[in-house]
Amino acid sequence: MKLGVYTAVMHDRSLRDALSTIASLGLVGAEINAGGFLPSPHLPIEGLLSGRVDPDEYLAAFVEAGVELTGLNANGNPLHADPEVGPEDAADLRRAIEVASLLGVRRVVTMSGLPAAHPGGSWPAWHVNPWDSGYLDSLEYQWDDVAVPFWREIDALARDHDVKVCIEMHPQNLVFNPPTLQRLVDKTNASHIGAEMDPSHLFWQGIDPVAAIDYLGELVFHAAAKDTRINSACAVYGVLDDRFTRIPRSENPTGLGGRHTVNRWPQDSSWDFVAVGRGHDVEFWSRFLAALGRVDPDMAVNIEHEDTELGQLEGLEVAASTLRAASAAAAQPA
Repeated sequence: MKLGVYTAVMHDRSLRDALSTIASLGLVGAEINAGGFLPSPHLPIEGLLSGRVDPDEYLAAFVEAGVELTGLNANGNPLHADPEVGPEDAADLRRAIEVASLLGVRRVVTMSGLPAAHPGGSWPAWHVNPWDSGYLDSLEYQWDDVAVPFWREIDALARDHDVKVCIEMHPQNLVFNPPTLQRLVDKTNASHIGAEMDPSHLFWQGIDPVAAIDYLGELVFHAAAKDTRINSACAVYGVLDDRFTRIPRSENPTGLGGRHTVNRWPQDSSWDFVAVGRGHDVEFWSRFLAALGRVDPDMAVNIEHEDTELGQLEGLEVAASTLRAASAAAAQPA
């Protein structure tokens, strides 16, 4: 395994400082943001595409730090009906694939996206319990009329650039679990689309990430290390906890494209994202890494830090310590 960090948590630092931090944690890989929901301060996209920045010059910082660039990330909603969101996120994904090819990086992480419910709609609709026939009508439109043509195009672009597109199975997207990932691959007859195995969203859906890896097999291209803690409030509110509230503009909420921003997480929440090891122990993470190793012993596994109870460096240290211990345990003979 190539254990590393997704550097979005260190966007307040220079690239060299971020890479130095990764190396100090005993990790060897970095995943860099390339657009979508978040900016790309660690990647000169336009400079690389225009030729103003030499790829080797950019990669020299990684060589100097002893850290490998293992992936680019362009998480967003490329199927969003809002003209200020969908087209821009789709363009970011295409550019990320092109830049990855220039840099010799073979993995680009993204989300599948979520269209409007019907032609002419303006807001994404997530149908996950389609007991009404109208919901199936909507899903057929979302999949067959919107998603499949787009992802066939992306698969062809990725194939032309020798890059694998790794989809995070994320709620509020068409692909949110292993069967929907398999469905996308089957419907598009894709050769260069597979999964980024992020267990955090699987945990709260009640999915076993190890079983998910075994189910998808060679369709797992890349992985994230991000944990989830299920809280006592879940007994009453359930995992579909909708008590989110707006963050005032004066508090500078994180933008999601156009006029859209992140909402405030519920207090006394049903579940929380936590540093690796604070939701599931080393024994789980050793089984997780061993399952990934059965697919690809050289797979990149990058920490994604979103634990609001821990500081930037503290959260990375907790996660790195857990992963190093899990990696050592996974390497032991059964």
